[in-house]
Amino acid sequence: MVLWWIGNAVLLFVVLPVVIALLNRVLAAVERIRAACDDILVHGERLTDEVEDVPELLARTDAVVGQIAAGATRYAGSVALLLPEKV
Repeated sequence: MVLWWIGNAVLLFVVLPVVIALLNRVLAAVERIRAACDDILVHGERLTDEVEDVPELLARTDAVVGQIAAGATRYAGSVALLLPEKV
């Protein structure tokens, strides 16, 4: 019976505080994750407003790239005429 009381005392004064300390650390990490998730949600909602214009901007970018490619091709053709042929 004495060993039973010693086991209960060890459980109460050693194991239980260790479990509570570990649980406290886990809950603190969960709270930090929850705060980060809330922050991501708020900023993600703001970002969706900015993303709506992307297809229009890409269409404009494609047009500009096409113009630059045509100009570069004309330039390269002119330069090729000025350079001597390789032998």
